[in-house]
Amino acid sequence: MKKKILIVDDEPNIVVPLEFLMEQNNYDVHTAETGEQAMDLIMNWKPDLVLLDIMLPGMDGYEVCRKIRQHKAFNPIRIVFLSAMARAVDIAKGMGLDADDYITKPFANDNVVEKINRLLFSPDNTEG
Repeated sequence: MKKKILIVDDEPNIVVPLEFLMEQNNYDVHTAETGEQAMDLIMNWKPDLVLLDIMLPGMDGYEVCRKIRQHKAFNPIRIVFLSAMARAVDIAKGMGLDADDYITKPFANDNVVEKINRLLFSPDNTEG
């Protein structure tokens, strides 16, 4: 069964190529433009990994991450922030919310794929 990735970003110029890239790497992909849409998909579709922008309309990415981590049922979900907010304080805040990784925009496609593959398939990242 394919691993499921949710891309949460309100910029089509980021979402469209990322969605294509993930599908090319044999992932099942859904997208959301807002934090609220993301939470609905997380509840109903249960992705394995969320690529999460921080600056979203309505509920921001930090709040989405916080809500995911508050629910024990969502503990296995990997969270990777994908944001233009590249200051050390922004990265520290994201990682402090128990995100699994933080990638700054602009990013290299192969770097994103490598990090996702590591998070989803490395033996030391399986829930025990």
